[in-house]
This record gives sequence, structure tokens and C-alpha cells, in this order.
Amino acid sequence: MVAHSIEALNLDSTRHSYHESISAGLLRVLLIAPSLDILGGQAVQAQRLLNNLRREPGLEVDFLPINPRFPGSIGRLQRRIKYLRTVLTSILYLTKLLRQVPRYNVVHVSSAAYFSFVLASAPAILVARFCGKSIVLNYHSGHAKDHLRRWRRTAIPTIKLADEIVVPSSYLVDVFSEFGLKARAIYNTVETERFIFRERSPLRPIFLSNRNFEPHYNVACTLRAFSLIQKRFPEALLIIAGDGSERDRLHDLAVSLGLRNVEFLGAVPPHRMPELYDRAHIFLNSPNVDNMPNSIIEAFAAGTPVVTTDAGGIPYIVTHERTGLLVPKNDHEKLAASAIRLIEDQELALRIIANAHDECRKYVWENVRHDWLSLYERLAGYGEVLRKSKGMESEEVASFQER
Repeated sequence: MVAHSIEALNLDSTRHSYHESISAGLLRVLLIAPSLDILGGQAVQAQRLLNNLRREPGLEVDFLPINPRFPGSIGRLQRRIKYLRTVLTSILYLTKLLRQVPRYNVVHVSSAAYFSFVLASAPAILVARFCGKSIVLNYHSGHAKDHLRRWRRTAIPTIKLADEIVVPSSYLVDVFSEFGLKARAIYNTVETERFIFRERSPLRPIFLSNRNFEPHYNVACTLRAFSLIQKRFPEALLIIAGDGSERDRLHDLAVSLGLRNVEFLGAVPPHRMPELYDRAHIFLNSPNVDNMPNSIIEAFAAGTPVVTTDAGGIPYIVTHERTGLLVPKNDHEKLAASAIRLIEDQELALRIIANAHDECRKYVWENVRHDWLSLYERLAGYGEVLRKSKGMESEEVASFQER
């Protein structure tokens, strides 16, 4: 009886908001993703997508964070007590899902792997399916293959409830295909206008690492590589932006390696990152697991040449000796040797900088906007909505969809 009442309430709310959106001529999209309280590529990309979509005519886009905050004293408890935080956040998140999802035509769910998928993505998919909404699952994690293999019986059936699976790279298209799931790639975006592009000539031994301090990002490999670089260039500087569970271990490692000129900046908000790329001359990246790091395309935009391991989807966006230098995973010696090679071969460095800057053009909003807009319109049957509600001619509908 309770379930029936909730369903009736949701259907009434859906009908009201649906007819309201038709009369306003708007396609309504709810973007569900982590807020910038959780610093990481998924949150950054969600914020960029939200900002760009809100500038598009004919769309009404709202944001529901997977990590909502309670106000006041409950909010303080939520932030301070680990397990209570998870319980309170989940309750508030589910409540917001039930209230907000019925009001939209399309529900866009940004997703990571493992328990994040269970706690954040799966509830959003199930609520949206219950409310009869079109669902876009926007999956980002480089852990996809392991996630789908280990959690095959639960993750795959849930993912199949989505109307469309969108991933940011061809690498994840291939991974999903291995499990019988059809995905399409729509690239992550970079705001090139926020980055100061310049060709570093001569290239100096000033390095940047911008990955969270988690085991799979293997920042320890970058520190070990820097210890070798510093033997060749005693004045070398390493700027490290990031934080996470390995903070103490990495600080201890830097001390044990006898490193000098290492700046641990902690977590750096996205609006400050352009100045760090501008300071640096080479971007060092040493993950063991990855998909399509925002940091690499940001380095492309800033003219900071990239030396990186070949983890996961990175070879899909970095071409060795053309847009960066690739080395095997967890090989700090080759990472160091490649960084030294860039400094000592200025011609190679300048060629990589120019090619990478050209490459990052495909990651600007203007080159991905049509993919998102046409996807939303198709899933919502928006041409039909316009035709039936406003009596528009087919030519007018086509004109609207081309915008």
C-alpha cells in the first residue's frame, strides 16, 4: 500500500512536471554526480558539463550531488564521524532522489566503480527506472574491467537498466564490449581558455604531479623517478598537488629518498590548477590504473609536455613521441629517463608540445556539445514532444534539434 502511494505520488508529480516542461519548451535533465567536495576528475567533469549545459537554449539542467550535506549540527556530525557520515549521506541522497527524479525527462548518472557504484549510481538508476525516466549512465572509472568481472552478477544487470552507457574514451568502449555491454564515447572536456599555453624553451626540470594519493595512482613511482632526475639535475623541482589515504606514506618516502625541492601542496581546487600547470615544465604521471585523466588533457592545453605510464586508457589519448612519452607501469627508471630525454632533446619537446596542444582541441565543449544534446533529445523523444505539444512543423523541429 505504501509502495502504491509512493508510485501514485511520483506519477502525479511526473505528469505535472512533464506537462510543465512541454509548455515551457524545455527538455529537463537531472545530472547526478559527486560535488567538488570530493575533489577528483569525476566531480570536475560533472561541474564543467553542468556549466556548459546550462548555457544551452531549450535545456533546463539541475544538479543532485551524490554527497549532499545536512545543514547545521547534523551536518557537522555527518562530516566528522566516518560511518555515520555514510549512513546519513545515503539517507539524504535517497530522499532527494525520490523527490527530484520525477521532475525530469532525462536522468544523467555519473558513475565510478565498486562501492561508489552501489551507494550512488545503483540507487539513482533504480529510482529513475521506477519513475519511467530515460537514463544515461556516464561511467568514468579506470577500474571498469575489474569491477565488471568481480561484480558481474550485480553490476551488469543494473547497468543494463540504463538506456545509454556513455564513457569518456574508446578504451572503456572496448572494456564494456568485453562484457556484452554497448557503450559510446563522448570525450571529457577541457576549458582551454583557462590555461595559459606557452612553449617551454628551454625546457627546465620543473615537474608537476596532480593525482590523488591513492594506491592505484602510484605517486610513489613519481617520487622515485624524481630521485633519479635530481641526481642529473640537482636543482630540479617537483610540485605535488593531491591528497588521500597515502599522504603519510608518500611524505615518509620523500624523506627516505633524501629529496630536495619537493612541494606538497595538498588538495588543490580546480580553479587554482592553471597556475600550477603554468609553473611546471613537465607533467609526470605514474598510475597503475587509469581511464582518461583530466590532468593529461589539461597539460596538453597548458603546453606542459606529458611523461606518463601506459595504464588503462592513457595510450588512447597519448601517442608515444607525438603527444607525449609513454613508459611501462611502475617503472620509475624509465619514467625518469624519459623526463630527462625531454629536457635534453628540445626539438622533441617542442614537437610534443605543439602536437599535444593541437590534440586537445577535440576536448573542447564546442566539439562534444552536439553529442550530448542529440543524445538527450533522442532519449526524451523531444522532437515528438515539441511536435505534439506545440504543433510545430517538422522543419521547425529539425531546426531546433540542430541548435
